[in-house]
Amino acid sequence: TVGASSNSDSSEIVESMEDNPDGGCHIYRNGYSRSGISVVEGILEVNIIQMTSIQTTESQAGNSLVDFVVTCQGSLPTDVCTVVSDPTCQMSKSVVCDPIVVSDECLLTVRRAFEEPGTYCINITLGDDTSQALTSALISVNGGEST
Repeated sequence: TVGASSNSDSSEIVESMEDNPDGGCHIYRNGYSRSGISVVEGILEVNIIQMTSIQTTESQAGNSLVDFVVTCQGSLPTDVCTVVSDPTCQMSKSVVCDPIVVSDECLLTVRRAFEEPGTYCINITLGDDTSQALTSALISVNGGEST
């Protein structure tokens, strides 16, 4: 058994170690400790305010491009992830994540490609080092047009 004690600034730390029959070693600490807590605002809300189909050339005919205009409240995001799923939002078809730089107002455009016409569930997640926020939408892509 090993023991140590300290007494300063009205804090007391007592530390002891003892061997156990099961081969392990346990450390017991009793006393007071201090730590700091930082409260961060985080990303509070994300909204898709507009979806616009982008006209493509004949060489890009296989892909339909859609721009999503996204706003958020709270702290500014540093990355955006888009998950494209089936209409029930159960089976993921693709996931794309990109780093972003947002100015003092959280307003950004996210462009995504859709390989074939159909109805999709879109999840857009904005994140930073301490938080994430998500918004979802159903989108119907019909060969260059979206609703």
